[in-house]
Amino acid sequence: MRNLPIVLLVLVLASALVAPAVISDFNLRLATLALHTSIAVIGLCIAFGWTGLLHLGQAAFVGIGAYASAILTTRAGLGFWTTMPIALLASGLVALCIAVPMLRLRGHYLALAVLGFNVTFEIVARNWTKLTGGFDGITDIPPVFFFGWLIEGDKGFYYLSLFFVVIVALFGTALRHSRYGRAMIAIRDDELAAGTSSVDVTRIKVLAFVLASVLAGLSGSLYAHHATFIAPQDFEFGRSVTILVMLILGGESSVAGAIIGSVILTFLPELLRFLGDYYQAVFGVLILLILIVMPNGLVGQVQSWRARWAKGRSNG
Repeated sequence: MRNLPIVLLVLVLASALVAPAVISDFNLRLATLALHTSIAVIGLCIAFGWTGLLHLGQAAFVGIGAYASAILTTRAGLGFWTTMPIALLASGLVALCIAVPMLRLRGHYLALAVLGFNVTFEIVARNWTKLTGGFDGITDIPPVFFFGWLIEGDKGFYYLSLFFVVIVALFGTALRHSRYGRAMIAIRDDELAAGTSSVDVTRIKVLAFVLASVLAGLSGSLYAHHATFIAPQDFEFGRSVTILVMLILGGESSVAGAIIGSVILTFLPELLRFLGDYYQAVFGVLILLILIVMPNGLVGQVQSWRARWAKGRSNG
C-alpha cells in the first residue's frame, strides 16, 4: 500500500507516453489542450489551493503569455525557445505590479479585483488592434523547433506539453514540501497566526500570485504555438472560471488533482455532445453534483477513502 502512489505514477506516465498511438486525432488534440491547460491550473493551485487567494483572473495571464509569444514570433521573427521565457517574464512582471495593491484585499474583494483585471485585459486585447490584432487576433504563429526537430501537429505538441507538465508538476511538488509551500498553507489556514509565527505574509502572497501567473504565461505560450491562432475571446473571464472549476474538481490543494481536473473538464463536454442542445445543461448539473458529493475534489475523496481503509485495517 505504501508503494501504491509510485506504482500509479509509473502507470499514468506510461499510459501518457503511449496515448498518441491508440487515441484518435481529435482526442489527441483535446489531450494536448488538457496538458497545457493543466499548467495554468497547477499555477492556480499554488495561489488558491495552497495560499487561499481567490484568483479569478488566471485566463488573463494565460493571454499575456500567449500574446507575448505570438507577437514576438510573428513580428520580431524570434523562436519559441526565446519568446517563451519572455512570455513567462511578462506574465510575472504584470502580476508583480498588481500584486501589492490587490493583495491588500481579502476574500470576495480580492476576487472582484482580479476579475476586474481579467475584464480589463479583454478590453485592451480587443481594442489595441495595432498590437493584438483586435477581434481578428493573431494568425500564422510559427511552429516550434526542438534541437532542429520541427514540432508541429498534435502529436509533437502533445509530447512537448507533456514534457512541460512533468517539469511543472515536479516543481509544484517540491515547492509544496518546501518552507515556502508550508508558509503558503499556513497563510491559507490562518493568516493571523502565520503572521505571528514570523511568516512574511505579504511576501509569500506575492510569491504565490506571481508563480501562478508565470505558470499561466507558460500555458499561454504553449497554447499560442499549438493553436497557431489566438484572439481575445480565448482569454475571457469565463475561461478563468473554467480553470478554477478544473482545480476544485480535481482537488484544490493537489498538483495531481489539477492535472486530473483539467483532463476531465476538457473531455467531458465532448463526451456529452450526443445530447445535442441539452449537453450544456447536463454538463453543468453533472459538475455541480460532483462538487456536492465530493467537496474536496476527486483526489481529496480518494485520499479520504484510503484513510478510512487504513483505519479500518488497523482496527481490524
